[in-house]
Formats: sequence, structure tokens, C-alpha cells
Amino acid sequence: MTSPDPKTTPAPNRQRRAKTVVWILLGLAVATAAIGYFVARGTTTDQQPQDTGQSSGQQTQEAGQLVRENSRVLSQAPNEKAVLVEFLDFECEGCAAAYPFVEELRAEYADTVTFVNRYFPLPGHPNSVTAAVAVEAAAQQGAYEAMYQRMFETQTEWSHTTEDRSEVFRGYAEDLGLDMAAYDAAVADPATRERVELDVADGTALGVSGTPTFYLDGEQLAPSTLEEFTAAIEAAVQD
Repeated sequence: MTSPDPKTTPAPNRQRRAKTVVWILLGLAVATAAIGYFVARGTTTDQQPQDTGQSSGQQTQEAGQLVRENSRVLSQAPNEKAVLVEFLDFECEGCAAAYPFVEELRAEYADTVTFVNRYFPLPGHPNSVTAAVAVEAAAQQGAYEAMYQRMFETQTEWSHTTEDRSEVFRGYAEDLGLDMAAYDAAVADPATRERVELDVADGTALGVSGTPTFYLDGEQLAPSTLEEFTAAIEAAVQD
């Protein structure tokens, strides 16, 4: 039996197939990194998360906070009804596979869902910490979203090698027009890595063991399909 010609396959079917592939990749990546996956609850701070750029040395709260005042806000909903938090690793294939889906959700729920990111570089990924530090250094100049997008869009070009990719990430910072003296200082500052490690400590205390791990309004999501994921968000914004 011959396979259907992609050019003649109806667009909705191609879209569903593409989403299915994304979900399979996402599920496999999470499964290999998160055996023993379970639901855990976390509490958010009373304040809305702000992109303040504070270092971990300025934090006195115990580990296990789902959202902190200095958590990186990917997008703030003006009429917030729900908060979606993602613990991510820029070198994780599952995170890269989920990235287009998350961007779709951001566009669809821009008015009602606030998207927050937490760094969670995994030890098996050689440049995961380096990438997180580079993104945090860019975030300190207000370029978190731009560097976050660049990392995932170019992941196949720099990931899964023991070669240090610091200069590649520095090139991204230059492309974004950042103040390179400030960027270099931030990368070299131990406080920047401490800021990344704070997110890791929070995630570990919450029970996060793989990436991507999502929390919706404090509850860890464990959907089996993209449709279930979207349905959970839809239910949250209707409450």
C-alpha cells in the first residue's frame, strides 16, 4: 500500500498528524527523564511574578516555590485567569518539541494565561547549564523571550556535544543587539549561575525530575494528548 501524497492529504489531517508526532516526542523525552512521574502541588506567591533579575542570594525563601518574584515571565496575561509554569532545559528534545505547541498556546490564550519559565538544566546535557546561564544573562537586559526562542529554534545546531558552546550563545546575544560588556559580565558573575540553580532547587523540591514539566495553577499536568493539555487550560480560564 502506498503512502498518501502529503500534497493531497487534507490540511487538518496533516496538522493533527504533526501534533501527534510532537506529542509522541514530548512524551518519550519526559518518560526517559522522569520515571516515577507523579503529581505534586506548589504554591505561588501572592504577588504576580515579575522579571526583576534578582540573584538567588537575594532570596530567603525555602526551596520548593513554584513561582518567585524573580521568575522569568514569558508573557503576562492582562486579564489573568491561569498561570502555566514550565520547568525546561534548552538542550532537551522534548522541550524543543513542545516549544511550537507552547507558542500556539501563548497566542491563543495571551489575554488570560500567564506563562512562566523555570530553568531546569539536566546533568546529562553537556551545554544545558551554559545555555541557561546565557539566557539568564540576556534576560537581565530584557531579552529573555528573544534568547529563549533563539535557543529552541537553533537547538539542533548546538546541542548534544561536549564542546563548549559559550561562544555560539555569545553570538546569539550579539545578533540580538545586547550590550556585550554587560552580557559577558553577567555570564561571568557567579550570581547568574546561582539564579539558575535556584530554579533547579525549587523544581527538585517540588518533585520535578525531567523536562518539560508543566504546572497549571499549582498542579502538575499529566495529560496523555495535546487535546487533554489544551482542555485543561480551557477549563482553567473558564473557572
